[in-house]
Amino acid sequence: MLDQDVCVLHRRLVAIPSLSHQESDAASLMEAHLKEAGLTVSRANNNVVAEWGEGEPVLLLNSHLDVVPASSDHPFPPFVPTISDGKVFGRGTVDAKASVASMATAVCRLAAAGYRPKGKIVVAFTACEETGGENNGLEQIINQLPKPSAALIGEPTHMQPCVAQKGLLILRLDAHGKSAHAARAEEGLNAISIMVRDLGRLENFSLDRIHPYLGKTTISVTVVNGGSARNMIPDSCTAFLDIRSTPVYDHDEIAALIQKELESTVHIHSKRFVSVDTLPTESIVHACLQGSTGSSTFGSPTMSDWIHVKGVPTVKIGPGDSRLSHTANEHIDIRELIDSCATYERIIQAYFELNHG
Repeated sequence: MLDQDVCVLHRRLVAIPSLSHQESDAASLMEAHLKEAGLTVSRANNNVVAEWGEGEPVLLLNSHLDVVPASSDHPFPPFVPTISDGKVFGRGTVDAKASVASMATAVCRLAAAGYRPKGKIVVAFTACEETGGENNGLEQIINQLPKPSAALIGEPTHMQPCVAQKGLLILRLDAHGKSAHAARAEEGLNAISIMVRDLGRLENFSLDRIHPYLGKTTISVTVVNGGSARNMIPDSCTAFLDIRSTPVYDHDEIAALIQKELESTVHIHSKRFVSVDTLPTESIVHACLQGSTGSSTFGSPTMSDWIHVKGVPTVKIGPGDSRLSHTANEHIDIRELIDSCATYERIIQAYFELNHG
């Protein structure tokens, strides 16, 4: 029966179409589930928080309740959890309801077994992670929680400990020219030509510092807009850069370095999604390595709510394959889901033992 509790909870969660801003039913399910286990539970909008134990250190377990909309070609109804070939298919099966169900089950089992952490466990299942905006649940409540000493962020990693995560910097480039009739092109200054030169410079530009887990910062041109009429020399052209950063560069530093290379004016469009990492010497990393047998640390190109606990030793870890997130074929292996609960239990116990050895 212990193997089945996580499977039942997982399927109940997947059956709820908890799109961003629509997590109320999923939050209610988790609120009731955690209360039934005897944990101290509170709720702020669609964010559910449970606490177990007292004092320090404080270990935060977080994952998100919201999912992205269904794809057009799911092999089964996206919000009807369907078992096929030992796997559960459906939207959110991996991202991130497997982590929610597994984290909750691990903590509830420990509580039922009489385990008392040598400190406090805080479990936060939060809203609006997928939107990436100001409504992010963890960002809204983090200052209301006991200050975490360490954190586990539940995202699909096949239960391998992720100790570094890339950030996102979006820059807007504005090239300024002078308009003229195309028949008298010499009287104008073509902003598109300026932008073409700048994009060529970017092809040969490199941020050379290497992060041990994340490698190099990457720069991609994703949008270019210029010109308003076929017979007019354009006086403006705009481009956007998608920059996947690593902790070895600050976002303002990246913008300044790029500005030095270009004729266009560089504006920071968004810099809030910073890159993060955790030193391999931190006890939460050791606990994850002890708990997830045969695992090794790695770095991830995908973002998560880790950014909202920047400065706290954190590991991103959860069941499932990240490559299946947001896809029509999203699914999780049932055996992996079941095994992940025991892994979380071992990590929790190892963390508190390491800090009170």
